[in-house]
Amino acid sequence: MKKKQQHPGGGEDPWPHGAPLGGAPPALGSWKRRVPLLPFLRFSLRDYGFCMATLLVFCLGSLLYQLSGGPPRFLLDLRQYLGNSTYLDDHGPPPSKVLPFPSQVVYNRVGKCGSRTVVLLLRILSEKHGFNLVTSDIHNKTRLTKNEQMELIKNISTAEQPYLFTRHVHFLNFSRFGGDQPVYINIIRDPVNRFLSNYFFRRFGDWRGEQNHMIRTPSMRQEERYLDINECILENYPECSNPRLFYIIPYFCGQHPRCREPGEWALERAKLNVNENFLLVGILEELEDVLLLLERFLPHYFKGVLSIYKDPEHRKLGNMTVTVKKTVPSPEAVQILYQRMRYEYEFYHYVKEQFHLLKRKFGLKSRVSKPPLRPHFFIPTPLETDEPIDDEEQDDEKWLEDIYKRRRMSLSKWFLPA
Repeated sequence: MKKKQQHPGGGEDPWPHGAPLGGAPPALGSWKRRVPLLPFLRFSLRDYGFCMATLLVFCLGSLLYQLSGGPPRFLLDLRQYLGNSTYLDDHGPPPSKVLPFPSQVVYNRVGKCGSRTVVLLLRILSEKHGFNLVTSDIHNKTRLTKNEQMELIKNISTAEQPYLFTRHVHFLNFSRFGGDQPVYINIIRDPVNRFLSNYFFRRFGDWRGEQNHMIRTPSMRQEERYLDINECILENYPECSNPRLFYIIPYFCGQHPRCREPGEWALERAKLNVNENFLLVGILEELEDVLLLLERFLPHYFKGVLSIYKDPEHRKLGNMTVTVKKTVPSPEAVQILYQRMRYEYEFYHYVKEQFHLLKRKFGLKSRVSKPPLRPHFFIPTPLETDEPIDDEEQDDEKWLEDIYKRRRMSLSKWFLPA
């Protein structure tokens, strides 16, 4: 039989398998009064190394997130600022705290969503407030190769600050190429209305007369130019089906090839970018509120914009951008369009809800408390909104310059120093 181990002082060894953690007791017999450590508190060097490795991976992940597209500091400050607001209803004065001033702003304007109106206002505001309005000579390329992205980001980043850059281009991740991520702004509209506005503008032009469309789409055949909108939709012509109808989401999803494919992946990535990189995404149907919030968030760029926009001379000139010969499709055709554009509508309603939430933070009353069960389709008249005529397939800088000169003469009072 195996003998029990003897303690040097006599009797059995109280720790036959070795002394407890922390060493032997200070005096004989005191071990009976000590409570041994619980088993789950014991750990080895391997466990310690695993914990440290996990902590290191977490820290590196956080660093990589900041280097590859984390929210700009201005947006983090703004979210903290808005989080301190306590507006529980649609009324109340706006917060009085002065927001930080971003010196880099990008407006990657979506075609046929009011951007021409905003750019014309920006031309006036840039002279009035002294910021650098940067535009592009390229008007028909929204999807860029990696090298083209790098080159464009380099050109934008080296512009004199403070700057506001505007162009029809899908979202660019500056951090991916080592640049400082700017603050983004944008405006979207009801997807079917955007599509219809573009459809008829490409065929029949605007206020300059019917010959204008010959300049913009000279290669369009006559049978295509006068193609009935219902036939285009019901017969599934390429212009009235995907991927041409998947238009708004890529401006927020980005340059990844999957951003061009209608689906959940592009939709969720677009929502993520809106949350992380866009200061404001407004809706054209509530343009005055969009301008009001831009004036509040970016006063160094947009101070006084609402007064200029509401000036009677400005509104009269704005009516010249109305697309002509628009007709309303049949309810059956509209329903088909809605089904084909379901991802666009999910994104539109998401942006609309976020926009209304932001309005409530600043005490602005929303026109509707919740989105309707079914989308409401309408064709704005010249008296309801300034209809833009921008499209990614057209060169519009010369037209912008002509209208800008006219508006500058009519609205010369706005160019006086602030």
